[in-house]
Amino acid sequence: MSNSISPLLSPLMDLQSDWIDYNGHLNMAFYNVLFDRGCDFGFEALGMGPEYVDERKLTIYTAEAHVKYEREVHMGDRVQASFQIIDYDEKRLHIFQELRHEDGWISATSENITLHIDMSGPKVAPFPKDVFTKIEPMALQHKNLPYPENAGRHIEIRRKKA
Repeated sequence: MSNSISPLLSPLMDLQSDWIDYNGHLNMAFYNVLFDRGCDFGFEALGMGPEYVDERKLTIYTAEAHVKYEREVHMGDRVQASFQIIDYDEKRLHIFQELRHEDGWISATSENITLHIDMSGPKVAPFPKDVFTKIEPMALQHKNLPYPENAGRHIEIRRKKA
């Protein structure tokens, strides 16, 4: 059964040759660049694009990020980033993303807490009403998606019991 509700998907993105490391695959830093571009696409849909900073002196900062690398991507691969709101309040968004190869498989996931910022401080500030009224329906729609399997993970070295 197909679910008509889905996270936002960015346009397909090409990898740049200087992003490929000496192991022949995308360097870990540039996964974050691609996830950030996917967030930009999501924030634009919520009315928080580049003009938001210029005109309103408001923006989004990342407070915490957790990337999980699943499968390598290489030069010539094209990917897109999803954008799913899994929680929110008047000042924060909890976002989950997948970096998907154009063939459909998942290369990496990223889970983020973002803060809405008034640049005059800078300080954390509530979303303006016009933006919040866009966040609520998107978040409610995304609540109908399965909770991401990789969300809420923590890092640890698991030890075998003696």
